[in-house]
Amino acid sequence: MFFKDIAGQQLIKDHLLRSVKEDRISHAQLFAGGEGTGSFLLALAYAQYLNCLNRGEHDACGTCSSCVKASKMVHPDIHFVFPVIKEGSKAVSDDRIKEFREFVLERQYFSAGQWFDRISDGKKSGVIYDDESAVILRKLSMKNFEGRYKIMIIWLPERMNVSGANKLLKILEEPPTSTVFLLVSENPQSLLATILSRTQMLNVPPIETESLVEALKQKYDFSESEINLAARLSKGNYVRAVDYLSSSRDQSVFFEMFTSLMRSTYSRKVFDIMKWVDEVAPLSRDKLKAFIDYATGMLRESYIYNFRKPELVYLSPGEEDFVRKFSPFINDNNIEDMTEELKLAYSHIEQNGNARIVLLDMALKMVMMFKS
Repeated sequence: MFFKDIAGQQLIKDHLLRSVKEDRISHAQLFAGGEGTGSFLLALAYAQYLNCLNRGEHDACGTCSSCVKASKMVHPDIHFVFPVIKEGSKAVSDDRIKEFREFVLERQYFSAGQWFDRISDGKKSGVIYDDESAVILRKLSMKNFEGRYKIMIIWLPERMNVSGANKLLKILEEPPTSTVFLLVSENPQSLLATILSRTQMLNVPPIETESLVEALKQKYDFSESEINLAARLSKGNYVRAVDYLSSSRDQSVFFEMFTSLMRSTYSRKVFDIMKWVDEVAPLSRDKLKAFIDYATGMLRESYIYNFRKPELVYLSPGEEDFVRKFSPFINDNNIEDMTEELKLAYSHIEQNGNARIVLLDMALKMVMMFKS
């Protein structure tokens, strides 16, 4: 992975490059960035650059034996730990490493939910079990094969169980020589405070809209207006931007679903709400998540529409026609509660909650919010 292939994040790239040039490489670094920010890719590019045999000014050379292996995620001195599903008495990342390599190289930007969909059809969420600690110790106890550093990239360390987290802490306290830990977390607040205190945190912000637009243009064949809208609505989340683009063909369907939900909840027509739930609940989990994203965006656009600043609103003609009449009912008293309720429903759907129950609960709560 090259730094140049990662969307935006120039300040982060400059910091990482400078740390190598000035020989200020912390043995334990925490890349703290939300989904779709490219934090895992930054860790990959950094690992490749650290072990590159012919480093350039701004990137790894890409041609040395170390780079060739690192680019395929098969470098013998770059190891990976990530959440897996326990199917027997033990479960470690090496059981799924081939599948994980294929997944990362194919997608590059991805979410935890997409990985869990890959390894369990979304029926279970992965965990980093304490079995992993013994594997980490064994790998780090070996001599370097060809790289300057032994590098351990741990994706989603917050998904370690308590026992495993405590064992990792002991390793971080007394790391082997020439070892670099790169922890990539989407929720660092849930890590043990003692782990946080032993890592150098690097906050990875959302991708700048302009950089995200350029990256999407290079990879996807959508109109400029579609890409601009997806980049803006995703708020710097590459994964979500791609989801918006992928579901753009479904926008008309989502629009009908959204207007039907808003009309039935505003008018307190319980039977219409139940009918809506019956029609929507059978959709796939991915479609439901995409719809909730769409609904969240529409509520925000409706709220912003009240400020009468057209340059801030991104809507199709049909959507704008609806929002023009609907926006007065979305205000300071309910917008935050409504969007939080949608976020909660998204989370429950992602965790394989019963769609019918989740959607009905969400809709009934919105009934009360309209009267706020």
